[in-house]
Amino acid sequence: MVAVKWGYSVALLLLALPHLSWANQGKVNFREKEKQVLDQILGPGRYDARIRPSGVNGTDGPAIVRVNIFVRSISKIDDVTMEYSVQLTFREQWLDERLKFNDFGGKIKYLTLTDAQRVWMPDLFFSNEKEGHFHNIIMPNVYIRIFPYGSVLYSIRISLTLSCPMNLKLYPLDRQVCSLRMASYGWTTDDLVFLWKDGDPVQVVKNLHLPRFTLEKFLTDYCNSKTNTGEYSCLKVDLLFKREFSYYLIQIYIPCCMLVIVSWVSFWLDQNAIPARVSLGVTTLLTMATQTSGINASLPPVSYTKAIDVWTGVCLTFVFGALLEFALVNYASRSDMHRETMKKQRRQCEMEHAASLEAAADLLEDGATTFAMKPLVRHPGDALTLEKVRQCEIHMQPKRENCCRTWLSKFPTRSKRIDVISRITFPLVFALFNLVYWSTYLFREDAERE
Repeated sequence: MVAVKWGYSVALLLLALPHLSWANQGKVNFREKEKQVLDQILGPGRYDARIRPSGVNGTDGPAIVRVNIFVRSISKIDDVTMEYSVQLTFREQWLDERLKFNDFGGKIKYLTLTDAQRVWMPDLFFSNEKEGHFHNIIMPNVYIRIFPYGSVLYSIRISLTLSCPMNLKLYPLDRQVCSLRMASYGWTTDDLVFLWKDGDPVQVVKNLHLPRFTLEKFLTDYCNSKTNTGEYSCLKVDLLFKREFSYYLIQIYIPCCMLVIVSWVSFWLDQNAIPARVSLGVTTLLTMATQTSGINASLPPVSYTKAIDVWTGVCLTFVFGALLEFALVNYASRSDMHRETMKKQRRQCEMEHAASLEAAADLLEDGATTFAMKPLVRHPGDALTLEKVRQCEIHMQPKRENCCRTWLSKFPTRSKRIDVISRITFPLVFALFNLVYWSTYLFREDAERE
């Protein structure tokens, strides 16, 4: 019985073998076909990578290469060296009719290569590049796709450090335009022309984050250049960065304001507290100078004046002015001592003047009886007395009074008046400076934006 079942199974297998062999013959391995196609179009003697593709419609015109880029990240924007670092996916696409192949009814969508030397490549370079490198982890981040109608797509991931000349006149209220320039090195526009891809030639990752800048927008343009050897095709993309002001407001502007206000505390201290006022003025002056040096250390030495230079310079002037104000108060206090002496002399003069008036009144009362007894020649002492009376009358002439003089008269000494005037003048002038400063530079920032 077992032998009968085994024989029946063998018979079924023998009957199925012709059908299996026919199915295997009908199934095509298109991976093997890709190898055959690559050998057919790129085999020895069939394709020369040294010769550029023909122009549009097979003419002898220039080869057209369309470019698009995808910005993956922007790691830093350096103000000192005036450069920025960017990582991007760079793509080029052109038509090479020598690479046409049979796609077997759409079964082969494209052929993929990783060796760029096997096909002709545009000699594009980044004209404002300082440093750059490819990415080779885990495998080289590059591929070439060849489509059935001869179109070639080249894609590679690269990191670049590019120069970015900056205008820092409005720093830190400025906007900077950093460019990415791509040009042909050896082929002139008679042989090679670069064009931006239609639609969306530049793409930026959505979660792009920069520590002190914001990418506002980007613009694509052409920058063909002419030299002694001909005209070369060039593409550029301008990245517009706006500097984040909140960092500088917290780190620079508010601390400088605080230092200036602390220097005004000296106006409220007693004029005889010389050690306290001197140490306060010198400390704030040195701190402000250190702050200014730290700011300039993070910026390039440019020949023009920046907005931050105006701010730190004026704040340093206010702190220095507060120190000089104490020197003036100290001098005025010594002058007040001299004035006290003069006041005593004036009081004595007033007393003598009053005594002289009383003596003159007595003479008028006794005038009738003593007229005959007066000598014909005036005594020399009388002339001196009259001259002293005139001088005292000059000192006693009333002065015109106004509200300011009345208010200042509440403070007995000149040194105290200087302190009181400084308490009002310094804050008012600093507030006026802030009004002019912010209105000027914010208006210029808006004008440059337009």
